[in-house]
Amino acid sequence: MKNRKAKRILFLVENTPYPTDVRVRNEAETLVEAGYQVRVVAQSKKGEKRREEVRGVQVYRYPPPPEFPSFIGFAVEYIYSYIVALFISAYIFIRHGFDAIHAANPPDIYAFLAMFYKPFGVKYIFDHHDLTPEVFQAMYNGEGNSTVYKVLLFMERFSLKLADRVIATNQSYRKRQIELHGTPAEKITIVRNGPNLKRFNPVEPDPELRAKAGTIIGYAGSMGKQDGIDYLVRAMGHLVHELNEKDVYCVLMGSGAQEGFLKSLTKELDLEDHIWFPGWLEPEQLIEILSTSDICAGPDPKNSFNDHSTMIKLMEYMAMAKPIVSFDLTESIFSARDAAVYVENNDEMEFAKAIQMLMHDADKRVTMGQAGYERIHKELAWQYSATKMLDMYSGLFPSMQTKQVDVSVKEKIAY
Repeated sequence: MKNRKAKRILFLVENTPYPTDVRVRNEAETLVEAGYQVRVVAQSKKGEKRREEVRGVQVYRYPPPPEFPSFIGFAVEYIYSYIVALFISAYIFIRHGFDAIHAANPPDIYAFLAMFYKPFGVKYIFDHHDLTPEVFQAMYNGEGNSTVYKVLLFMERFSLKLADRVIATNQSYRKRQIELHGTPAEKITIVRNGPNLKRFNPVEPDPELRAKAGTIIGYAGSMGKQDGIDYLVRAMGHLVHELNEKDVYCVLMGSGAQEGFLKSLTKELDLEDHIWFPGWLEPEQLIEILSTSDICAGPDPKNSFNDHSTMIKLMEYMAMAKPIVSFDLTESIFSARDAAVYVENNDEMEFAKAIQMLMHDADKRVTMGQAGYERIHKELAWQYSATKMLDMYSGLFPSMQTKQVDVSVKEKIAY
């Protein structure tokens, strides 16, 4: 007879608050729906409670660390986060217990925490969101300290080796895990990023934003150096000043280390009347702005990190039935296919010209938007990934009888 006792899962996430991290939120809520007990440890953002329940997920938050410039800031942040997570996890383990640690990277520090609990029978799941060594190199234009790179590569390898199960976000990550680090293929499950269609669908446009310009360009995501928003800002400079497209307005939703620099660059390029930085928005606001946008941008430049990474923002654009302009990244081409125009060589002027072309071709925008919308609904929505994650958990805990989870895709609505 199967043991019906719910397994207890501890999520550790460092670089994004919860439930801001859409992927972690989808994973945690899916597990709760399947009958698991889920607790999440994450940094807080302003105004958030230190302890609360969010849709069945018990959330433990801690204040963010003090900010320092450059590499020192990352070292302080990671050491601080590790120590805090160690104490909070110890409290949870003594008070409630947990059967598995599900750690979302970056950074790759929580394997060193998980090893303390392995002797107690706690399983370790390494959710490989980002290639941390390549993120480091991207931040320094490929010229990061080689010793630091090797340390980060070791941490990635150690995380993969210690893990009982590994989650890869795409085929590129799986290939790296097997070929570079020797991870057994049977230990890896691909769980792709994708919008949850239970709460991510087009809505009526915002009339106030719609009145800003004839063409609205949308961006939603982080604002780190590797995210390439500076490429988009400079492309906007080309579009407005050299291609003479004045009737355009770009909304850059999100925040991050580059936000101050991006605002300064916007001012320097005389684009303050054409670019708006609303910061991080609630999901309802983000969906409304994306629904209002005519074109969405994926300005992540081509490098060893971005080329192998799946960008959740592209899938969100596609769920809104929006045409995309992106650089020609391998995984972006796989995800978006005919929903995007792909620009080579990280060329900002060509990026601007691609936007200009779509501005003046409404039929192409509709066709591309429909292609992306169909691909999300037929293949890439979170609901398709959820079943793979739950299968992985069932293999890890075969004695637990899980509840039936509704992974049906919402009926299509009008474009």
